[in-house]
Amino acid sequence: MADFTGFSLDIKNKRCYTFIIVYMYIDDVSGKEIDTMLKKLLSYVGRYKKEAILSPVTILGEVAMEVLIPYVMASIIDDGIRKGNVKHVALMGALMVGMALVSLFFGAVAGRFSAVAAVGFAKNLRKALFEKVQSFSFSNVDKFSSASLTTRLTTDVTNVQMSFMMFIRTAVRAPMMLIFALIMALTTNAQLSLVFLCAIPVLAVAIAIIMTKAHPRFKAMLTLYDNMNGRVQENLVGIRTVKAFVREDYEKKKFTDSTEAVRAAQVNAEKLVILTMPFMQLCMYASIIAILFFGGHIIVGGDMLTGDLTQFITYVTQILMSLMMLSFLFMMFVISRASIQRIYEVLTEEADIVSPENAVTEVANGAVSFRNVSFSYFRDMNNLALEKINLDIKSGETIGIIGGTGSSKTTLVQLIPRLYDTTDGQVLVGGRDVREYDVEALRNQVAMVLQKNVLFSGTIKENLKWGNAEATDNEIIEACKQACAHDFITSFPDGYDQNLGQGGVNVSGGQKQRLCIARALLKKPKILILDDSTSAVDTATDASIRKAFRENLGDVTTFIIAQRISSVQDADRIIVMDDGKITDVGTHTELLETSRVYREVYDSQQKGGDADAS
Repeated sequence: MADFTGFSLDIKNKRCYTFIIVYMYIDDVSGKEIDTMLKKLLSYVGRYKKEAILSPVTILGEVAMEVLIPYVMASIIDDGIRKGNVKHVALMGALMVGMALVSLFFGAVAGRFSAVAAVGFAKNLRKALFEKVQSFSFSNVDKFSSASLTTRLTTDVTNVQMSFMMFIRTAVRAPMMLIFALIMALTTNAQLSLVFLCAIPVLAVAIAIIMTKAHPRFKAMLTLYDNMNGRVQENLVGIRTVKAFVREDYEKKKFTDSTEAVRAAQVNAEKLVILTMPFMQLCMYASIIAILFFGGHIIVGGDMLTGDLTQFITYVTQILMSLMMLSFLFMMFVISRASIQRIYEVLTEEADIVSPENAVTEVANGAVSFRNVSFSYFRDMNNLALEKINLDIKSGETIGIIGGTGSSKTTLVQLIPRLYDTTDGQVLVGGRDVREYDVEALRNQVAMVLQKNVLFSGTIKENLKWGNAEATDNEIIEACKQACAHDFITSFPDGYDQNLGQGGVNVSGGQKQRLCIARALLKKPKILILDDSTSAVDTATDASIRKAFRENLGDVTTFIIAQRISSVQDADRIIVMDDGKITDVGTHTELLETSRVYREVYDSQQKGGDADAS
């Protein structure tokens, strides 16, 4: 029996599960790996394991009745109808009806148990996948595309759910029906059994060939599903840009091409699988014809009764139907095998940023130091995004960061809350290496307004409380005033209870930025990072936000990444970056005199401002 503690299975030692290993023997995955994958996924059955066990148990009752019914039917024909015994016919007929009703009851109960177990399993699996994704660092997320993760949480889990439901029903029913019906058929007439015994190896070989060739095609199909979901996601996120550039027809064509690719791949995969049914039917009907032919001769010779032949044909039909059910089960697992592997990849992906043992939970202050820091997204010292960064920042300083596109300004500040880990060197916050901190405690003290501002479905107040779930109305209003957001919020009909829509579609880009800044301020952090967070607001509003920061932030260390020099010129120090290196550090006045790059940017922006003014 299987060990259902956590619903794990020692598959290799369970006869009824052997076929899983057989179908998944294909050379790119070993039996041990398959065993591990299945155990991992089945552990998420959780509290639904009772239903998962009761489903095959009740199916045994259904199988027992179905196997005994042909025996009763033969008795009706040979001992009742042939001998004219009406009483026997009525008695056995009533018994057969009763057995059919019992079989129906067991089948209905088994169906309910299997459905409950499968749906619960899918729920637990999706929950586990979602929670796993939440634990990922940025580098882990970079490994899987958002479209691929969406497909794994939806299509792949659905495939596994259907396979699991078929498994707990058919993996017991089909083998038991096959064994019992085979025994009864051999008992009825061993000589005649040779007919269908010849058909079984032919079917087994055909199914094995189909499975082997079908799996790679289903794997390719799921990859195309990822691409299609990616296009849908991209279009919906950028729908305003699509409409602004009148590119609806172009997007329609892209989506049509993706769906056509999925259709072609699905047809290519399933055209193999669908061959199983006609081949099974061919074997079944050929076997029945052969049995009728040879059985007829045996009856004429007086070695077999008509009822026995009817009984034998019924058992043969049950045997072949069991084989057909097994083939369907194989097909389902062929389809789901790629899904199983894709889900397993996510579940076993180790987050590369975790809290250490005995982690530090208190951040002393907002001081930040970079000690010979180098970083590569590819963990390749020959392909560095940051190189040899050395920098000391006192708690409470305001640091401006400026540089061209691709200079790694964002990469630099993402190392502070440990969104990425350094490839070489150390980042210190409050005098300690960031890798010594509890990740949650560190990030609670570092408020970051990312380059891409994201708001969520719900009201303005609900979104702001992401910064501090316990924030009072007064604290929310004060944060919004500092971010110059209070005035436009109160202009809405519902004020702070205004619904933002999905992704904050009901506010402008500048309003979205100010709401994100207010949300960050509500955290009351020791370090505040603004990554080009005022690019969509006018210069007057930008100046008001900076003035509010100077007056209210106190000893909060502030990093301001900007394209406009006016946004950083009041900073205590300004860092000039180029190609992943710090080229100059100083005040606005100092850099105008010492930094050629800074001077050129300043002059170009001043000229641009004059031109605009004229």
